[in-house]
Amino acid sequence: MTQGPVRLHLCIQGCVQGVGFRPHVHRLAQSLELTGWVRNQADGVEVELQGNALSLDVFISALPKGLPPLARLDHLVRSNRVPLDGESGFVIQPSQTGGVHFGPMADGAMCPQCLREMFDPHDRRYRHAFTHCTHCGPRYTMLDALPYDRARTSMQVFTPCAACQAEYEDPADRRFHAQANACPDCGPRLALLNPYGQPVEADDPVAEAAAWLAEGRILALKGVGGYQLLCNARDAAAVARLRARKHRGEQPLGVMVVNTASLDGLARVEPPQRAWLEDWTRPLVLLEQTTDTETALPGVAPHLPWLAAMLPCAPVHYLLFHALAGQPPGTAWLQQPQPLVLVCTSGNLHGEPLFIDDAQALEGLASVADGFLVHDRVIRQRCDDSVLRVTDGGITMIRRARGLSPAPITLPREGPTALATGALLKNTLCITRGRQALMSPHVGDLDHDGTCRALETLAQWWLERLDETPAVVACDMHPDFYSTRLASRLAAEWSVPLLAVQHHHAHLAAVQAERGLERPILGLAIDGYGLGTDGGAWGGELMLLEGQDFQRVGHLRSLALPGGDRAAVEPWRMAAAVLHALGRGEEIPVRFARYPQAQGVEMLLSCGSLCPRTTSLGRLFDAAAGLLGVVDFNGYEGEAAMRLEGLATRHGPAEALPGGWELDRDVLDFWPLLACLAGGRLSTAEAAAVFHATVARGLADWTLSRARHLGLEEVVVSGGCCLNQILMRDLRRLLAGAGLRVYELRRLPPNDGGLSLGQAWVALQAVRG
Repeated sequence: MTQGPVRLHLCIQGCVQGVGFRPHVHRLAQSLELTGWVRNQADGVEVELQGNALSLDVFISALPKGLPPLARLDHLVRSNRVPLDGESGFVIQPSQTGGVHFGPMADGAMCPQCLREMFDPHDRRYRHAFTHCTHCGPRYTMLDALPYDRARTSMQVFTPCAACQAEYEDPADRRFHAQANACPDCGPRLALLNPYGQPVEADDPVAEAAAWLAEGRILALKGVGGYQLLCNARDAAAVARLRARKHRGEQPLGVMVVNTASLDGLARVEPPQRAWLEDWTRPLVLLEQTTDTETALPGVAPHLPWLAAMLPCAPVHYLLFHALAGQPPGTAWLQQPQPLVLVCTSGNLHGEPLFIDDAQALEGLASVADGFLVHDRVIRQRCDDSVLRVTDGGITMIRRARGLSPAPITLPREGPTALATGALLKNTLCITRGRQALMSPHVGDLDHDGTCRALETLAQWWLERLDETPAVVACDMHPDFYSTRLASRLAAEWSVPLLAVQHHHAHLAAVQAERGLERPILGLAIDGYGLGTDGGAWGGELMLLEGQDFQRVGHLRSLALPGGDRAAVEPWRMAAAVLHALGRGEEIPVRFARYPQAQGVEMLLSCGSLCPRTTSLGRLFDAAAGLLGVVDFNGYEGEAAMRLEGLATRHGPAEALPGGWELDRDVLDFWPLLACLAGGRLSTAEAAAVFHATVARGLADWTLSRARHLGLEEVVVSGGCCLNQILMRDLRRLLAGAGLRVYELRRLPPNDGGLSLGQAWVALQAVRG
């Protein structure tokens, strides 16, 4: 007896929208002669299939194999349906709307097939700056609403020509249901503008813009997720002008090269770094400089041994390199070293968010750029470049944005919807639903009105797409942060609980959430600043984490902050605090005589009660940099610590200072080490290396002591100081060597960029508890 047809219903979640997943389902179903349909829905993709049982089993087995490059299948739920009579063929149905989709809609760099077409003189997309397919191109940055379809993107205003429409409708074509599909006849167009926003007559805008770069001009380029500022990185005068006009100071700049071969002689690229540089996410990757880097790229990364480099992520980037290479046919030139190195930095004003609006960019960057290369495809969502570093522990995320966000983080277990608003610096937003936490791209520092508005706009955009009110809103404990005020207002509007989470508890909880750790565990927070439950400035803490609660079980010896917040940006003040604590306060006016405030700082420290105190490890790094004369003023956040790490990197490994720290019950004291630095017996580079080695060993001894006392064998480590590669390399080795399992963030930054996930995770446990 012949068995009748079987019908299955599938609900699929993961990276399954805007990445060619429906075409993949369509082709597989047709190859097995199955009938039915596939469509986008709010939470992923929905499929109904009908055929014989064997073919359906083959379909389920083959579905995860041969996925499109950007697709990822996380979860599949199947159920039976009643077979239908008279159904023929397999179709892609219109998407269902409503609710928010939590799958990643991250943008992808150009795929090899699109590159070949763009540089083939006989192809209709030859040198077309908007060449994309289902395997590559913009997603999140052109998104209006969900599910992801052309009608809900900024491509809706471009009517496909007959040829593009035929590709879109052909199941055998790579551009089948490619929402950004376009060609020179029907797609977006480039235009070249002068600094006043007026059109520049040019037969080839890209070639003219490339010539400007070769001449030493600064170009504002409308990229994928916002405007970028470009100049010739080999031109010292151009780099200096860009710094001066953007008020960039000495903060390192990122560079773009066309391929990894072009980095030869400029940076050391090992296989893991090469893999990330060439990854479809196209982040900026920190690389070790060579001895020739500073000469070849003057002023790009002063005083530091690292170079942040990236490869092109958008067609227009490739076209600029192509123009200056003489527009050779084909793609062979893409494998050859090219001399052009471009500074590629965010198109914004100091401290403000990335420009995405054309009119605002033309006004805001008029005093920075010598010209603009723009296009008429609207950028809907702001998304800066991601930055990461390859380490012996895997990778350390520094900024999570384009290519990597808003890909969701899978939580240890399900929970209600929660919103977390982050803190002050490196702000991000987190929204959870079920077992998924959606992390926004990097928003920025909330000490400027523009960034605050950007955060509120982003929160509103996501919340408008929720079909339910969050059950809880979480924020930082500090009452003066804009993110805290925003959270308070939203919680009041919805009449839901507001939970203020201690800053370093959130840092450590983020590791728990990402790594799936729900058991009691020890946490080491090594950071710059966070308001403590006692009203103090914390930043070097040991915590016992249990569910939604924490217990502070240790901290660094506190250090005075002469001038309060000013001490965080003036390391010489922290050095003065150390001298005073060592009983050498009389040296302050002499050592820092170049500062008229030095006498007043010495008097302030003598009064004692007028100075707030901090347990911050970040301020300890500042104090060391001030004592060694490395940095007196931080021109950008973390400059003192970065330059100190740079000196230690160039020096090489050093031994910890014997007796350089003391443990007094739960308090870790580095005064012996600081006394050694103040004595000036070591060269600056050697002192920097000894400082790192001693701090790592002291932190390890302290952590091990508390872990053994508490009977724990695991530790989570997080905070801004985790970006220090030397410190973390030694700390991992020492803790693991003593038998402790060490957990760190891998997909999120350990600095405040990952904080909102920790806030959300604590809030979810509080609601469930």
